[in-house]
Amino acid sequence: MIPFLDLNKINTRFKTEFQDVFQQFLDSGYYILGNRLQEFEDAFANYCGTKHCIGVANGLEALRLILEGYKVQGKIKEGDEVIVAANTYIATILAIKQAGLNPVLAEAETATYGFDISLLEDALTPKSKAIMPVHLYGQITNMDAVNAFAKANHLLVIEDAAQGHGAKFILKAPNPKHQIPKSAFDKTQNLFKAGNLGDAAGFSFYPTKNLGALGDGGAVTTNDDALAETIRKLRNYGTTTKYVNDLPGFNSRLDELQAALLNIKLKQLDQDNNKRQEIAKIYLTQLSNPKVILPIVPHFDAHVFHLFVVRVTDRDKFMNYMNENGVGTLIHYPIAPHRQKGLSELNHLSFPVTEMIHTTVVSIPISPVMTDEEVRQVVELVNSY
Repeated sequence: MIPFLDLNKINTRFKTEFQDVFQQFLDSGYYILGNRLQEFEDAFANYCGTKHCIGVANGLEALRLILEGYKVQGKIKEGDEVIVAANTYIATILAIKQAGLNPVLAEAETATYGFDISLLEDALTPKSKAIMPVHLYGQITNMDAVNAFAKANHLLVIEDAAQGHGAKFILKAPNPKHQIPKSAFDKTQNLFKAGNLGDAAGFSFYPTKNLGALGDGGAVTTNDDALAETIRKLRNYGTTTKYVNDLPGFNSRLDELQAALLNIKLKQLDQDNNKRQEIAKIYLTQLSNPKVILPIVPHFDAHVFHLFVVRVTDRDKFMNYMNENGVGTLIHYPIAPHRQKGLSELNHLSFPVTEMIHTTVVSIPISPVMTDEEVRQVVELVNSY
């Protein structure tokens, strides 16, 4: 059996380091908002190229706290609208709703499954205050186009980077809100990472992510000093110092243990992403079944292949075939957000491309611990379907 994702095998690579850091964590007697969190926040901000990283409870909370922070600053108020991809995981939309804002969905396109840039204008209203591109499956949205649209319409840009850890994008028109990358090569190429492509970004460290914790976790990255300070307060009951509450905040903290484990895994992230890209190249060049539609990848560095997603018309038949032959598959995601019972107020909407995507997509195995033989078997099996 080739599992869809072998989390045990992924994390066992770090067993000795995990055990050491857990013992240090246990002996410290300090478990919330301590030095280990600060070390990870500094390391992840440096990795993304941003001034700030704020560790929070999960990816949904990261997006919500960004919006709540902008409400505190007066840049957004309850009832305002956020333009968001119709083709996304429901958490993206829930974050907007939970912040007291209204999601306005924009249709997807079939090439990369992201925003159809030509249709963004249709989602724009006088109440639009932000746009939330989603780096779905690990592929960065066309951020030059999104940023240009946002600038023309005075919108904040909030990246949903929950699946985009380490993905890179050459910004043709960077502006002062983007922290300048640190290496000479990156400066020359205008090469920016996910998390440093808009005004702020939300990350998830759910265990299956390219940078996954051993539990829930998330982070906000931004170059906005005031926003970072506000979110640091909001994540901890609105406090500046203990029992001094400046804001009606939340309880949304990345704990010390998860931060320490993530800091260990962060050192391996680029190598793991490179392995994912190597497997993706094999899939893109060797999968040749006309019944299986491959993803389109305009810029390879802009995709870290959190998932390798194909489209198959008769999805159930394909998945049964794969499973019967020992290869695990999953669906990301089977029901479009606007068709979910939990978002009944959106059920009347129609997004034909998004709906087609959700009824045909299948994710096949891709991970940094797959062997060459396992990759070969997946290729042979898909091609023989």
